[in-house]
Amino acid sequence: MNYKRDKHHVYLLNYHVIWSPKRRKKVLVGDIRKRLIEIIHEVEFERGLEVLGLEVMPDHVHLFFSADPSTPIHKHIRAFKGRSSRLLRREFPSLLKIPSLWTHSYFVTTAGNVSSKTILKYIENQPRI
Repeated sequence: MNYKRDKHHVYLLNYHVIWSPKRRKKVLVGDIRKRLIEIIHEVEFERGLEVLGLEVMPDHVHLFFSADPSTPIHKHIRAFKGRSSRLLRREFPSLLKIPSLWTHSYFVTTAGNVSSKTILKYIENQPRI
């Protein structure tokens, strides 16, 4: 088991998060896709997270990451979605046609060590367009 440790915790918290653009628009392609990946890694670094798997499809994002238990999951998701929406809409004016970049909803599940491999395989086997 790959448990993580810090001064006050021993943990293994892996989250699989999926979210999509408003109205499931297929806008996450080309330069927008590349920039979204960069932004996700910036948030990862700043928040001390570890991205274990990432796939950006034209109409949704799969993110599999590890985090410590001191911050609630919704705050991490808000950081990923909020920063990416703000920056992408500023850098790509075509995204301003959508009322907001992301839907308010998302899917999240936790995974232990055994099911983490299954989730990574699922993410890696997403069809690339």
